[in-house]
Amino acid sequence: MAQLGLLGLQWSGVTSTLRAIAGTSVAQDGGQGVADVRDPRLQQLARVSESVKVVAATLEVVDLTRLVRGAKRAEGLGGELLAHMRATDAVLLVVRCFRDDQVPHPSGAVDPLNDAETVELELIFADQAAVERRRERIAKTVKSGDKEAAAELDVLAALEAGLEEGRPARSLDVELPEALDLLTAKPALYIANVDETGNADDVERLGAFGAERGIQVIPMNAKLEAEIAELEEDDRAGFLDDLGVERPASDRVALAAHGALDLIPFFTTGPKETRAWTIRRGQSAQEAAGKIHTDIARGFIRAEVIEWDRLVEAGSEAEAKRRGWVRVEGRDYVVKDGDTLNVRFNV
Repeated sequence: MAQLGLLGLQWSGVTSTLRAIAGTSVAQDGGQGVADVRDPRLQQLARVSESVKVVAATLEVVDLTRLVRGAKRAEGLGGELLAHMRATDAVLLVVRCFRDDQVPHPSGAVDPLNDAETVELELIFADQAAVERRRERIAKTVKSGDKEAAAELDVLAALEAGLEEGRPARSLDVELPEALDLLTAKPALYIANVDETGNADDVERLGAFGAERGIQVIPMNAKLEAEIAELEEDDRAGFLDDLGVERPASDRVALAAHGALDLIPFFTTGPKETRAWTIRRGQSAQEAAGKIHTDIARGFIRAEVIEWDRLVEAGSEAEAKRRGWVRVEGRDYVVKDGDTLNVRFNV
């Protein structure tokens, strides 16, 4: 299961954001939870198959220790925090846009762009230190004529130059060495934590800031959505209807995180269950079968494949087959986002 790390300055709403995304799954210590990736296609497939159960894909969400303002050269990021951050697959950066006189801001005034820059600089400082250590290590061991080491030193020099300019590693046209795990190279999303006004100007400014860095911005009223997430499913739907909201922003966060990690879902569906499974984009039908069960991958014969929307349009698997929409694919077929698979196997 992919892991998302939640980051934010003090009083930005990280805890509420965790509760909004992970709902009642949040552990008693408040440190982590599991978020369902509520893909609207699941329910449509379940209706066609008249499934008894629907199972969404999931993501683990971890509330990382908040960053400390005003730190110098990575001093604000303790070793334990860095270790936790490096273990995550993507980072959700919570940026405060909401105004509340009862909730003080560390700098005395709400300024989302300043907060986003503060978080980014903290991570850049940590990455600069990591690149410097790597460069010093390579420089000590490099031998004359060692082209591989020389090439890596060139890459590290380019990284150092970009980071010194305040640019995150993900925005640099540099292929990172495998041994170098940089925080600003991780996929990231900004969660603009808004109040009931929506804070449109702040969200727009933050969106422009994120666009320059390849980071999507999703506005969310974390306090309100945390309350909604703790309701029963029927009550939750009714509450959203009253607000005139089709689906909570937390669903968009989970789906966007999926996309940022280059993960795609494929589906299995039948009377017993409709389920979303997660694979990396570009993986094969046999690798997808392994997500269902290792025995299925080992005994893979073929996969019957149909795009989810065609199955919904046909109204049944039998009708989809009659129309010639179900294809038979081999083990090397590259699974597409939204494919519905029925894997034939023999063990």
